[in-house]
Amino acid sequence: MPPVDTGGRIPVKNTPADVAVRDNSYSVTADELRQFIEQYEHLAAEKQDIAEQQKDVMAEAKARGYDTKVMKIIIAMRKRDRDDLAQEEAVLEIYKAALGVA
Repeated sequence: MPPVDTGGRIPVKNTPADVAVRDNSYSVTADELRQFIEQYEHLAAEKQDIAEQQKDVMAEAKARGYDTKVMKIIIAMRKRDRDDLAQEEAVLEIYKAALGVA
């Protein structure tokens, strides 16, 4: 029988013990994979719940007369680094003055 080209890989034995180890490894991997997927799905559901709560907060603010568009801008600004924000505001003022918008 001619030698079989395995592409440089070591051929895998298929003794009953080898099959049991491979099947056990597959089972552990499948369980771990399932845990990752279930954890991700749980987080996605929590994320959806939080997004709905945020919509409710903005709806209540709008009902009380607040400008939610401006509120969202302020929220985004509060997330940013103060120095970066100050630099952007300074450049914005320069551009507005140059265009006569100020």
